[in-house]
Amino acid sequence: MQTQAPSPNSTRDRLLDAAFRICSERGLHAATTREIADEAGVNEVTLFRHFGNKEKLIAALFERAVAAQMDSFRTTEPESDDLERDLRHFAERMDRMLFEHEALIRTMMTEARRYPEQARQVICESVKPMREQLCAYLGVAQSKGLVRDDLSLQPMIDSFTGMLLAGMLRRTSQLKVLEYTQEEYVRTAIELFLRGIAPSK
Repeated sequence: MQTQAPSPNSTRDRLLDAAFRICSERGLHAATTREIADEAGVNEVTLFRHFGNKEKLIAALFERAVAAQMDSFRTTEPESDDLERDLRHFAERMDRMLFEHEALIRTMMTEARRYPEQARQVICESVKPMREQLCAYLGVAQSKGLVRDDLSLQPMIDSFTGMLLAGMLRRTSQLKVLEYTQEEYVRTAIELFLRGIAPSK
């Protein structure tokens, strides 16, 4: 019986899955392309054919994580005054993505101290689509008078996503005794952010 050759997409996904496992365990710098290729069940040449080099592979790994979270936030047009609903939807998806990729995110934060330039490039490239989409969304909200027009969009976005990242790091630290739930933290972060960007009455 003849078996069907795996599609390029499935090979790419296997490489990304392998990179996630190896990099989470060993760190971005220590992980080698040979190890990642072996883990994915392909040769190193195949890895380079798909990604070019390790840096581009790691960037693609972060891009995939962000893309999965952004799939549900395709709108760039706030519906009437339902900014809270849209941002809650975004925050819940991002919070889930942060928890699913906790090991890799912590590894990246460690690597950023040792290899700041490479880490910065990977992070900037991978989160760029998310920031652009959220920036466009909040820009439209500003033009409709739903968001203060004296605030800059990029710092606004970084403050919001920063709160969500800080919450994940706090709740997954060794000191896990907290007086609140994950849902309470996300709800509070959204409420604080919305109050901060709301135009004066």
